[in-house]
Amino acid sequence: MGGLRTAMALILICGIAFPGCISLEDEVVDMELQVSHSILNGTVVESYVDGQLTDLEVVTVVVDFSETKSANELKRFGIAFDGDRETIEIDAQKSSSISVEFSEHGLFNLTAYVVDEHKNRVSSTDTIRIDLRIDWVEEDTNNPEEMPFNPIPNNQGVHPNYIEVTSTVENPSIFQDLGGGQSVDFTWMITDELGDTCQTYSEKVDDGESVTWNTIHFNTYLLHDLGIEYEEGQDSISVHHSVLITYG
Repeated sequence: MGGLRTAMALILICGIAFPGCISLEDEVVDMELQVSHSILNGTVVESYVDGQLTDLEVVTVVVDFSETKSANELKRFGIAFDGDRETIEIDAQKSSSISVEFSEHGLFNLTAYVVDEHKNRVSSTDTIRIDLRIDWVEEDTNNPEEMPFNPIPNNQGVHPNYIEVTSTVENPSIFQDLGGGQSVDFTWMITDELGDTCQTYSEKVDDGESVTWNTIHFNTYLLHDLGIEYEEGQDSISVHHSVLITYG
């Protein structure tokens, strides 16, 4: 009788003290998520002519799940993002890659995941770096516009490291062979949204010639404008700005 009570007590202890810990019905998660990215960094390019956006080159990252292994049938591959961007999900039996487009600069965390037939899920996260280059062209103008640029990432993430500015001003020759044009005196100016002048650089460009200003700007927490000031009555000029907002 004492032996029977001892056996019953052991059964009771096992059943109460370890609920769910040992079960013949528990599924063993046997999945190995293997993903590769076509690129981990890229540059979005915005092109403007006379102040109007004429072209936008987005960055496309292809996430490949084809090397993922599982003892169970795979059902879904997916990409989840930080913030408000919607998750992208595909049928694992129909495709093994997902293309993700970026049209804005920033550092983006992409969480790739796989779900099997028993709803087991395995995931991994990688950071994608997207820079932004703005190309701005104005031809034969007497009133160059200010070029706005915004270094603040829309995803509220890490700010860029710095901004590279390359600007070329050309003084086109009025008479190709005879000359007769005049030199143009002007000043480049970078100003912020508070109205403060961050950088200036003055130059003179002779008839038929061009000059270039290269600078680096480290304030990536305010909106900015890149402008050119010069006196009325001087020859028309052509302008090509190239601004790179970079996390590199």
